[in-house]
Amino acid sequence: MIELEGVPELVDPVMVAAFEGWNDAGDAASTAVAHLEREWKGEVFAALDAEDYYDFQVNRPQVFMDGGVRKVTWPTTRLSVIRVEDADGKGKRRDLVLVRGIEPSMRWRSFCNEILGFAHELGVELVLVMGALLGDTPHTRPVPVTAVTSDPDLARTMNLEESRYEGPAGIVGILQEACTHAGVPAASLWAAVPHYVSQPPNPKATLALLNRLEDMLGVRIPMGELAEDARAWQLGVDQLAAEDSEVAEYVQSLEEARDTAELPEASGEAIAKEFERYLRRRDGTPDGGTGPGTAPYRRDSGAQPPPPKPGGEPPRPGDTDEDGDE
Repeated sequence: MIELEGVPELVDPVMVAAFEGWNDAGDAASTAVAHLEREWKGEVFAALDAEDYYDFQVNRPQVFMDGGVRKVTWPTTRLSVIRVEDADGKGKRRDLVLVRGIEPSMRWRSFCNEILGFAHELGVELVLVMGALLGDTPHTRPVPVTAVTSDPDLARTMNLEESRYEGPAGIVGILQEACTHAGVPAASLWAAVPHYVSQPPNPKATLALLNRLEDMLGVRIPMGELAEDARAWQLGVDQLAAEDSEVAEYVQSLEEARDTAELPEASGEAIAKEFERYLRRRDGTPDGGTGPGTAPYRRDSGAQPPPPKPGGEPPRPGDTDEDGDE
């Protein structure tokens, strides 16, 4: 039985999770949750027992000095809580439960059940798991973010894609499925990272995930220096591509394919969506900071944020021999 002493009763809590490893291309997803923890000063209240879920020859503990004393940090998954006093810019409260860790090496079913136990005890109404994958997307265009769910009711309520993916799965997909089978509304957000520049960090992909999270929940997320970091990252990749004619030609072909595919979507709706986000971050809109088409999810509401781009759940990057079971 999970006992949470010292954790206050939460308001409209949403669990947001990300895991380093197979589902975290460019470290985009785990960095997004770390950004939320840092900007909103999340307070860690629980950590899963590393001994239960991690192979220490794969994810090794780290030794460090603290005031002349040697200490060990073990790879694990930690939960923190954020109490957002002014979630929409109009004084409305909304609390987040953040889950950040490393994809477990074993006992995935027990791992998911333990996280679901925390979600139940905290009264979590929605679970959003963020991931990032490698894709044929040019670094010069906006980062595609796809939101998918296995829950038909949630798909209707929030205009999300229903997952049709078949193939090897990472912990992001497994946790989403575990939530759905347990009756907890859950969805995953996937950012596509250019496969030719996959090394971390990728602040542009992190920013795209946080923008989508902001739209889905109707909260104002402080972005700090992420926008500036994203611009600097793109300029750096531009310079690297310019030094190699083959890479530059390949990027141009990706740009042409992307622009052709998205031509029907280059409408006033996309411009209006960006303007609504600008208003939310500045002072909030008259309707409470959400604007049309970006109302936050509530278990008892029919709010519908704008639909994601077509595509279904994307394939996972990396090897195809991971199991996820014991």
